[in-house]
Amino acid sequence: MLILGIATVQIVGLQTYRASLSADLSDATERRLADRLLTIKRTLTGLPEELREDAAHDLSSGAIEAHWSPDERAVEADGTNALWVDLQARLIELAPELAEGGLIVGAQGGESPDPHVALISMRLVDGTWLNVSLLSWTPRIPGAPQTVMVAWMIAAVALATAVLLVRWISRPLGRFAEAANGFYTTGRVAAVPETGPYEVAVLARAFNDLQDRLARSIEDRTQALAAVSHDLKTPITRLRLRAEEIDSDPLARSIAHDLDEMERMIDQTLSYLHGDRSDEPMRPVDLVAILETVTDDLSDQGGVVTLQGPRAAVISGRRLGLKRAFANLVGNAVKYGGTARVSVAENAAQVTVTIDDDGEGIAPADRERVRLPFVRLESSRNSTTGGFGLGLTIAGAVIDGHGGTLDLDSAPSGGLRVSVTLPKPAA
Repeated sequence: MLILGIATVQIVGLQTYRASLSADLSDATERRLADRLLTIKRTLTGLPEELREDAAHDLSSGAIEAHWSPDERAVEADGTNALWVDLQARLIELAPELAEGGLIVGAQGGESPDPHVALISMRLVDGTWLNVSLLSWTPRIPGAPQTVMVAWMIAAVALATAVLLVRWISRPLGRFAEAANGFYTTGRVAAVPETGPYEVAVLARAFNDLQDRLARSIEDRTQALAAVSHDLKTPITRLRLRAEEIDSDPLARSIAHDLDEMERMIDQTLSYLHGDRSDEPMRPVDLVAILETVTDDLSDQGGVVTLQGPRAAVISGRRLGLKRAFANLVGNAVKYGGTARVSVAENAAQVTVTIDDDGEGIAPADRERVRLPFVRLESSRNSTTGGFGLGLTIAGAVIDGHGGTLDLDSAPSGGLRVSVTLPKPAA
C-alpha cells in the first residue's frame, strides 16, 4: 500500500509538472518568437530595399527563415486550422506592432503546403512584405530522466523511512508473541519492555500486568490442587485401611475396588485441572525413547503394540508430560482398538507420531466432541468399558503446550488414526 500510494503521488506529480512545464515552455517560446519577429521587422523597415533581403538572410537562424518580397506569401488560415489561428492571436497579444499594416499567419502558398511549416507575412510601412517561415515552431517538452530519477529517489527515501517506522512500531508486537508463547509453555512471566510509541507502551504495561495476574492465579490454583489432592487422598487411605479389617472378603474387595476407582478419578481430574503447567523445564528429550518406554509397559501388560521409526528423534519438551500424553494415546488404542501400531517420522522441522488401531474408529462428527473433558462415546459410566473421558483431553493439552498438533482420522485398517506433530528445536 505504501508503494502504491507513493507511486500514485509521483505519477500525478510528474504529469502535473510536465503540464506546467509545457505551458511555461509554450509561453516562453511565443514571447521569444514575438521578440525576434519584431526585431527583424524593425530592422528591415529602417534599411533600403536593396539591403533588406541580405539583412533578412543574416537575421535568419535555427527554425526561423526570413525573406523580404514585394508581396505576401502566407495564405490566411481558415477556422479549421486552430494552430495558426491561435498563433496569430498570441503574437498580436504579445507584440501588437507586428499587426500594424497587416499580419497573416498560415500555411505557405502552393498546391501541397507543408502542414508542419508555418508562414508569417508582415506588411512593412512601404507596402512590401516580410515573410518568415517557422519550422516546427511548437515547443517540445524535453525528456525528464533526471526529474524521474529525483522523484523516485524521494520515493525510495520516503519508503525506507516508512518501513523503519513500521518496524519500530511492530517490533514490540513480536516481543508480545514471544512472551505469550513463553508464558504458556514455561509458566514463567517474561516482562515486555514498556518502551516505544505511547500506545505500544500502554499495551506493554497492560500485558505485563495481565501476566502477573495470571501467574498469581495459576500459583493459587496449583496450591489449591495440592491441598485438595492431599485432603481427598487422606480419607481414602483411612477407608482402605478400615476395609482391610472387614471380615467379609467380597465386601472388602468391593470397597477396595470402589476406592481404587475413586483414586484414579481424583488423579485424572487433578491431572486435567493441573494441565501441562509443571515445574519440569523444557529440555531436549528423545521422543523415541519415551515411546519405547510406553510401548514396553503396555506389552508387558499383555497389549499388542508395535513401534517403528528412527532410533532417535530429539525435540524440546517435558519428559513426564509427553510420557503421560502418549501413554494415554497408545493405551486408548490398545483398550478400544485391540492393538496399537506406533510409527515415527521426522524431518528438519518436526517429528510426527502416528498411532493406528483396529477398532471401530470415531465418526467424523464426534472427533471434535471427544476432545472435550469428561466426554465418553461409550454411554455407560463403567470404568471397565471406558475411562473418565479425560485421557484424550489431557494428551491434547500436553501436545498443545509443546506447540504441537493432535489430529484424529481414519486408519487404513478402518480403525482410528491419531497423528501427533511436534516441532523440533531450531538448529
